[in-house]
Amino acid sequence: MSHLIRSIRPDEWPVVKELRLTALRDPLAHLAFLETYEDAVAKPDSFWQERAARAAEGAAGAQQIIAEAPDGTWVGTLTVLLEEAGTKDWAGFPVERKQGHVVGVFVRPEHRGSGLTRSLFDAGLEWAWGHGAERVRLIVHEDNGRARALYRKVGFVESGVTVPLAEDSGASELEMVIEREPQPLHR
Repeated sequence: MSHLIRSIRPDEWPVVKELRLTALRDPLAHLAFLETYEDAVAKPDSFWQERAARAAEGAAGAQQIIAEAPDGTWVGTLTVLLEEAGTKDWAGFPVERKQGHVVGVFVRPEHRGSGLTRSLFDAGLEWAWGHGAERVRLIVHEDNGRARALYRKVGFVESGVTVPLAEDSGASELEMVIEREPQPLHR
């Protein structure tokens, strides 16, 4: 089965919303996402419209990439956010160089193991490199072995940086990174 891998369009916000709500119902959603289904479903349409517009085709700071099945069904997604050197990330850590930050990775269960996730990551990495990122990172819960194995398979490695979660939980998330390969010098 051939899937179309592409960036979303702003007017596709209803499908962005539907796929996100589906992802938040996944059995491992509590490990994979910082948002709950209950919080997301309560958000107004304006939230979803703005979310789609900020990460749509042509946006400079973020890109949401989807996998579309031949019947038009969206079966997977990931979003890449750009983080600029000299700023702080969502957890308060300093950003030392321009980097991509992958979030919101989800593939419907019936499409997992097909190579689709690699295709989504390939497109996300290409977008990040094309926007000047020197590396791309993601944050994964220490107990989410399924995701960690997948990210290793795609080429990410643990950086040694940990992000503590809620103070009372004692759990943390791990940063995984992939560095941009040096570009050959043109003469």
